[in-house]
Amino acid sequence: MFKIHTLNNISKKGTDRLPENYSITDDIAVSDAILVRSAKMHDMEMPESLLAVSRAGAGVNNIPLDVCAEKGIVVFNTPGANANAVKELVLAGLLISARDIVGGINWVERDRDDADISKTAEKQKKDYAGVEIAGKTLGVIGLGAIGVRVANAASALGMKVYGCDPFISVQNAWTLSHDVIPVKSNDEIFGKCDYITVHVPLMDSTKGLIGRDSIAKMKDGVVILNFARGGLVDNEAISEALSSGKVAKYVTDFPDAESVKMPNTIVLPHLGASTEEAEENCAVMAVDELVDYLENGNIKNSVNFPACDAGEVKSEGRIAILHRNIPKMITQFTAVLAGEGINIDSMLNKSRGDYAYTLFDIEAASSDNMKSQLEAIDGVLKVRIIK
Repeated sequence: MFKIHTLNNISKKGTDRLPENYSITDDIAVSDAILVRSAKMHDMEMPESLLAVSRAGAGVNNIPLDVCAEKGIVVFNTPGANANAVKELVLAGLLISARDIVGGINWVERDRDDADISKTAEKQKKDYAGVEIAGKTLGVIGLGAIGVRVANAASALGMKVYGCDPFISVQNAWTLSHDVIPVKSNDEIFGKCDYITVHVPLMDSTKGLIGRDSIAKMKDGVVILNFARGGLVDNEAISEALSSGKVAKYVTDFPDAESVKMPNTIVLPHLGASTEEAEENCAVMAVDELVDYLENGNIKNSVNFPACDAGEVKSEGRIAILHRNIPKMITQFTAVLAGEGINIDSMLNKSRGDYAYTLFDIEAASSDNMKSQLEAIDGVLKVRIIK
């Protein structure tokens, strides 16, 4: 019986996929796995029983990845599950930045008691006139699951779209519209585009990606959209550019004490993935990844260990070993199995940075003694006997 602890409300469409031998527990101390959305985990004590954390969403800033890796806890996320929801909100951001829809709605709300509002509106509407996005240029920085969808949709709406991503995956490259113009550097986007939208993860190398230097390279009157991560845009730099008119508008999905007070800024309350469909998609994907790992040892969409797929367990037994990526580990593992008189049916070994993962399918049942010997090897983080 696997025990799953949920740190947030997880869509029932996902938790209903848990097999009968799984149960939801309120006691994290006895849990085998955690399902989480946005709950902060950095100050949590991770129980020894914990095997995996599955994040129903893409961002994992709320999870202590290094701590989990050192304890042999695999962390999953669900890239692409909420991509359509975010794409649609980015398109909404484009439209509300081009047309003063928000200003118009606010005027109607303020004057709703005006008995002649229909006549007044005809005079007032000139104050909320805007521009059309068709024919304008859009630069998309980051062509992952969301960026590709945004680029394709904007192109279909008549925009001239430039995209930059030196690390674009083969799958995303295939799905990118042939009308989207690939460029080699962000500087090309900065210099060419009327609208710029960022879709990259927040890392040391991308923090403040939109800052004084990059803004200086942009067209006067550029519109910047940020539906990826708040830290990608330097608040001080964007505020100065908005005040000077260098940046005409800034649309962000990340409210903070500074952004909500900036001029010419439209701030949304982090609505990117807040659709029923996205929450369901993320929950389903998070649960499926978790179950496959717990039952078969397969790793898909982990952010701290390598991908590894050996299919369903069909041999007499399967051993899963999370360990450091250092020399001679496999030799030590096979020596233990040979000492126990166990033949290896198949083996799969993958590495990622400082960590590695090895799966052995064996022709006989494993023993507690064998597990103890494997755990005693220097560099081993966790050993699981799956069958």
